[in-house]
Amino acid sequence: MEILIWTALVGFILFLFYGIVPTVLFRTKSIGLIKRGPHRRSVALTFDDGPNPTYTPVLLDLLKQYNCKATFFVVAQKAEKYPELVRRMVNEGHTIGIHHYTHTDSWFLSPFATRQEILDSTRVIERVSGVKPRFYRPPFGRLNIFTYMFAKDYDIVLWSSIFQDWKKQDHEKLKSKMMDGLEEGAIFLLHDDGANPKADSDAPDTTIKALSRFIPEALSIGYECVNLDAHLQEKSAMEQKRIL
Repeated sequence: MEILIWTALVGFILFLFYGIVPTVLFRTKSIGLIKRGPHRRSVALTFDDGPNPTYTPVLLDLLKQYNCKATFFVVAQKAEKYPELVRRMVNEGHTIGIHHYTHTDSWFLSPFATRQEILDSTRVIERVSGVKPRFYRPPFGRLNIFTYMFAKDYDIVLWSSIFQDWKKQDHEKLKSKMMDGLEEGAIFLLHDDGANPKADSDAPDTTIKALSRFIPEALSIGYECVNLDAHLQEKSAMEQKRIL
């Protein structure tokens, strides 16, 4: 019995320092992570977990209506299944990022599996879209101690505002939350798919309805909705100037 207790304790400590501690430390201190853009009148709308054959086309129609550009952190397994949606994203000026091949939590991935999720995602995105991804967002925003090693060729992007839009809610309240989170350099975390176990399958419908109210209001007060390439461009220029 004592051996079992010690084994469980050692296992918990290893798990703690493999995933939980790195995630809390790096996210709290923003070490090696991007959580907002430079101070400018723009907001980066980012969408996780798609593409979804029902909701992603409707969302793309809405973004096109207002000439808004966004960033989609796609699950590569779904990108393989719906390549035409990924190609449409690229053709309409949106940015594609990595969100793992199977939406697996990094806390429960071995070092080899972590590397493979990123490599497989890159391979699929390049093959489907013809574009090499620059940005990476691990599912749930969770890292492990090997994340930086295997994601060294990518910018790891989290968010400045999260709205729990994976759960269905009143779209007017969600729109109000978005307005409250609107600030210079904001990066919004949203979802265009509700297939994950803790999500509501029709939650993206709420998100799209909220965005249909949020976008024109944000534009009316002088904000732009841009993809991450544009949103972070000024920051990159500033960093290069400091280096020079």
